[in-house]
Amino acid sequence: MNYNVLVADPISEDGLNDLNQHPDFKVVHQVGLSESELEAIIDDYDALIVRSQTTVTPRIIHKATRLKVIARAGVGVDNIDIDTATKAGIIVINAPDGNTISATEHSVAMILSMARNIPEAHASLKNGEWDRKKFRGTELYQKTLGVIGTGRIGIGVIKRLQSFGMKVLAYDPYLSEDKAKELEVTRATVDEIAQHSDFVTVHTPLTEKTKGLVGNSFFNQAKPNLRIINVARGGIINESALIKALDQGKIAGAALDVFEVEPATQSEVTKHPKIIVTPHLGASTIEAQEKVAISVSKEIIEILKHQNVSHAVNAPNIIFNEDSEIKPFIDLAEMTGHVGIQLMPKAPRELKISYSGDIALDDTSLITRTLVKSVLKQDMGDHVNLINALALLNEQNVSYTLEKNKKKKGFSNYIELELINKDDIVKLGATVLNGFGPRIVRINDYPIDFKPETYQLVINHNDRPGIVGKTGQILGQHDVNIASMHLGRSQIGGEAMMILSVDNYVDEAVQEILLEIDGFEKITQVVLNEEQHK
Repeated sequence: MNYNVLVADPISEDGLNDLNQHPDFKVVHQVGLSESELEAIIDDYDALIVRSQTTVTPRIIHKATRLKVIARAGVGVDNIDIDTATKAGIIVINAPDGNTISATEHSVAMILSMARNIPEAHASLKNGEWDRKKFRGTELYQKTLGVIGTGRIGIGVIKRLQSFGMKVLAYDPYLSEDKAKELEVTRATVDEIAQHSDFVTVHTPLTEKTKGLVGNSFFNQAKPNLRIINVARGGIINESALIKALDQGKIAGAALDVFEVEPATQSEVTKHPKIIVTPHLGASTIEAQEKVAISVSKEIIEILKHQNVSHAVNAPNIIFNEDSEIKPFIDLAEMTGHVGIQLMPKAPRELKISYSGDIALDDTSLITRTLVKSVLKQDMGDHVNLINALALLNEQNVSYTLEKNKKKKGFSNYIELELINKDDIVKLGATVLNGFGPRIVRINDYPIDFKPETYQLVINHNDRPGIVGKTGQILGQHDVNIASMHLGRSQIGGEAMMILSVDNYVDEAVQEILLEIDGFEKITQVVLNEEQHK
């Protein structure tokens, strides 16, 4: 069988050798196509390869009745409509490891350039000036490096800068004590990194949790000699807060390769005299571009010829054969994982998943993968998917156990998720009720019954009269409407839990007022629909 592959963006020709030389594949290059032009020809192809220039829209996907694979020759897939592709049964793949070395080296280059004022000194001398005092730099030796995110690139930067004699503070929700010892780094919080670092580099995915992670609070705690680098994702550093901190002398400098809005030609940060900028060059090396092309070429062949998938960022029905009977349990697993991880104060070191009742007799592999994916997504973003979820769990040294018991625990089907990190434990029980759909029916020791909505407040308190009325009054005064309320308690007058589904996000100031209610101990806000909250 012959397969047609369309290359819609400039891709390394050497990297496409596997496809070009394969007798069953015909590769066609047509770059710079408009949406309508791509729509007109896409139905002739089995695979589409893009980088960042081409946006694969729902209109294009709907016309692609023959298409089986969309490949992003790089990491980010935000230019591909993954939901539409998934519904159409099209596998979306990327090349997550191809740019690791290039991004690592670019991060180090940015740090060195900033420490020694290389761009400014270069421009000055090119302009005919000879001013050595103006561009006096600083050594890296015995300085403290703060690293936020210890994935492959973060670890690569750590190892290289340790050779310069730098001390390293590292933050990652999944960085264990043993791993930190192995890396010879000190585990720290983001605040501690802000307070003690001379240089800070960020290497996390952009998620709701990491968006603006480095902002006003971070800069207000920083040393005035701090220099900060971002070669990861635009938006992790709040750009307006960065400019304010530089203008007020709270930090000394910054180096950015990524921006909140790209292209960033009109951005204030690209014009600021204390910020070194490059136009998203982290993966722009000859070697990296060749590696990502090789990666997607090999995988396209594996998928179309042998049905083997390694780097899918989605899991269409053609892979898992999801049917209508299992769909409610997939939704239940997604919901349970999202709620559980937000109630957990620290990243879990152990997961326990158990199935009871009729569901224990079925194949639960997809449900398990969905649970794990939804737990990891808060910190790993779109990097985690149904295919790589268990592998990433193992990569983070998080253990998990799976139990099945055909006996029923009060429900015909029952799923229990337990997240553990030493003394921090969150246990959720969930089920699918006929006529009511997915429900969470237990949180720790509290029996409850609710279906989470977009926003909810989970309140730990002591059971006493008047609490419900005071809560409603305060929320009403701040224009927060309560959609539903669910209560669980261990005994009359004892510890209790209140779950409020509300119509909008409740800011920290309102939560602080609620905590003044006599008997309130802790409030956790759980947000399920991240896109709506952005």
